Amino acid sequence: MHLRSSRVFLAALLLSFLTPTAAPQQSSSGDAFPSGVPSQASAPQQEPAKPDSTQSKPAPQQETPQGQGQEEQGFVFHKQVEEVVLHATVVDDKQRLVTNLEKQSFTVLEDGRPQNITSFRREDIPVAMAIVIDNSGSMREKRDKVNKAAINLVKSSNPQDEVFIVNFNDEYYLDQDFTNDLNKMREALEKVDTRGGTALYDAVVASADHLKKNAKLEKRVLFVVTDGEDNESQETLEQAIRRLQEENGPTVYAIGLLGEEKQRRARKALQFIAEKTGGIAFFPKSLEEVDAISRTVAHDIRNQYTLGYKPTNPKTTGGYRTIKVDAKAKGYGKLTVRTKSGYYAGQDRAAAGSGPGATSPTPK
Repeated sequence: MHLRSSRVFLAALLLSFLTPTAAPQQSSSGDAFPSGVPSQASAPQQEPAKPDSTQSKPAPQQETPQGQGQEEQGFVFHKQVEEVVLHATVVDDKQRLVTNLEKQSFTVLEDGRPQNITSFRREDIPVAMAIVIDNSGSMREKRDKVNKAAINLVKSSNPQDEVFIVNFNDEYYLDQDFTNDLNKMREALEKVDTRGGTALYDAVVASADHLKKNAKLEKRVLFVVTDGEDNESQETLEQAIRRLQEENGPTVYAIGLLGEEKQRRARKALQFIAEKTGGIAFFPKSLEEVDAISRTVAHDIRNQYTLGYKPTNPKTTGGYRTIKVDAKAKGYGKLTVRTKSGYYAGQDRAAAGSGPGATSPTPK
């Protein structure tokens, strides 16, 4: 993913090269914002992401034997070395959130084998979030309300969340790196250049990669809004799913502003991405519903359980692992647990489309 260039940024960049005592800055080099893809302006390639002036340099995250830790800039959940961490939403048979369950209410299965839950929390944990918005030509009349909904999502979320903004059409742009400054988010969302096609899968993969390499917080979310079927990506749907299912991959919440019939495949694709990662796909009938949906997403994120377990099959053996989580509690009927459906063990960055279990059934 690459940054949009500006004269001000180029001047600042030049000054940084001429000032030998300048403090080191957080860079997005090496992550998914490719330097080989031309940006909208003739900016030099491999430009570093400009950090927020309000963002402090994070202390290195180190895994500890404890299930949790407190850092100066906000709460960080430290997973144990061999621990798989799940973020789970529980609803009853009327789709109402259930938020008062205990550890013993849950059963975790990996590849059908029961796992011992080694850590458990039911608190509002801050998240690292990517807001990924379609900027293609068909979104021109929709962006104003979508932008307002995105801001209201952040307002309704944990105040310690860190958010970055990606706008995409046939390419994708990191228009604001991690921040909790609402004004910077608004400015990034207003960089509307509605043109071209829809490279949804590429944008999702690049955003997930940026989360993985640069997020300080353990819990990660992608919030995606689009109004069309992908028609520009180099990544396929199956490859995108695989990348999202790497260890500690993000939960995806999607809003599809789609037509009734001609975009049936787009609907299925969004549902597939969301379900595989433990999220939800919404398909509002009108733009007026988008704001309420964004608040629902924020409420969902803030009312999840965090479960950790050490797999009985060591992660060093690699391969794809299926996950199923069940919940039962006195006083409740059927409970449904929503979490990711599986992950690729021992792979920081899986080779897209390769290896056993690399593909999943394509929605028809």
